[in-house]
Amino acid sequence: MRPAVHAFFDTATWTVTYVVREPRGPAAAIVDSVLDYDPCSGRTATASADRVIAFARENGLRVEWILETHAHADHLSAAPYLKRALGGKIAIGERIRSVQGVFKKIYNLEPEFRLDGSQFDRLLADGETIRIGALECEAMHVPGHTPADLAFRIGDAVFVGDTLFMPDVGTARADFPGGDARTLYRSIRKLLSLPAETRLFMCHDYPPEGRGPQWETSVAAERAANIHARDGVSEDEFVRMREARDRTLGMPTLILPAIQVNIRAGEMPPPEGDGRRYLKIPLNAL
Repeated sequence: MRPAVHAFFDTATWTVTYVVREPRGPAAAIVDSVLDYDPCSGRTATASADRVIAFARENGLRVEWILETHAHADHLSAAPYLKRALGGKIAIGERIRSVQGVFKKIYNLEPEFRLDGSQFDRLLADGETIRIGALECEAMHVPGHTPADLAFRIGDAVFVGDTLFMPDVGTARADFPGGDARTLYRSIRKLLSLPAETRLFMCHDYPPEGRGPQWETSVAAERAANIHARDGVSEDEFVRMREARDRTLGMPTLILPAIQVNIRAGEMPPPEGDGRRYLKIPLNAL
């Protein structure tokens, strides 16, 4: 079955949020939502999420799932806000528990912070399926960028998270805690072993000069032209390229606020004694 896919591009973080719906019917899922955040003022806003809410309501959609491909390092998730407005269950890969363990130590989070993934409504294993009305959604474990990355295969569409980018941009970095370039290569080949006509939807686009943002491609296009991982690039060649490239990259602007929120399923840390909530900035930690 071919799902209908509606994309919402956030220019501040280069992130694409998707609403995936039955071709004929109200059931829908939201993939990789964005909560607006100003790191200079520490203020949050909901303009990006409100666009998604308005679309869902205007089209009479019944949101059943709010899906996260991984704990993002470049934007904060709006999943709790969307759940309060539209309903649905928040789901992520079951390996989020290992990511929580790493970052609880990095942030020195409160003792009560649980490492069992229970902040999310559902943890998905590789190959596990859920329903979006008449649509079947398969979780595909694609680690490498992080240990917990999932892609979601829904009909002829796959939402790849940060594992792949558009062919002229390449592939995700693999130098975050728990990342691994060799593992990433194998995850990419797993995705590119799907039928050639499979539609692939990116979580981000960082367009080179001369073109605007794009986020939909295909297995065939990636195999033919991905600048990092096209057919013919060996695992060892990819690992050498990826590790060398990653050594030149700075950290994403929002990595420190984003991960400590996203490992909580998008919730903010608990209020402290003065009633305020605080995000931590660990020094020299990454």
